[in-house]
Amino acid sequence: MSIAEVQVRDDMGDLADRIRAYRAIAVQREVRMPLGGSLFDTVITGMGDAAAMVATMDEIQVGACGPVIADPDAGWLYWLVPPGTTARWDPHPYGLCLGAPHILRLPPLARDVPPGPYWLRPCVSDRLLPPVPLRGLLECFRPLPAPHESIAAQLGFPLT
Repeated sequence: MSIAEVQVRDDMGDLADRIRAYRAIAVQREVRMPLGGSLFDTVITGMGDAAAMVATMDEIQVGACGPVIADPDAGWLYWLVPPGTTARWDPHPYGLCLGAPHILRLPPLARDVPPGPYWLRPCVSDRLLPPVPLRGLLECFRPLPAPHESIAAQLGFPLT
């Protein structure tokens, strides 16, 4: 079996774009990163009691919670979950999962306080948040505001 040359070029271009994006956030620039692919999807929730939610996830995910971005201006948390989670994420009243073709704005890696979006839990290695325990966490804490209507309006698609 062989891989078409065009497919290799497309895959390498995507990889190169992602490496450039990672380097940009490492040197203190905010970047827009495509969701899905081989990196991550995101579950968007209200900030609710963010500190307690992350502390609980620290207990669930031994060694510290995976990456979480806080956006205090919007009132959202972005929990980075494995790619493909969107396809398996059943509707949930407190969390909206997005993958491809959407884009997520990543703050610089060193930004861990406002203003603007910041890393509530930093991006470390290849560690992402496990979606099943995250669903349970959302059911327990019920963080508000629920993101569905606001995000749907921003992205221009109706809720069904």
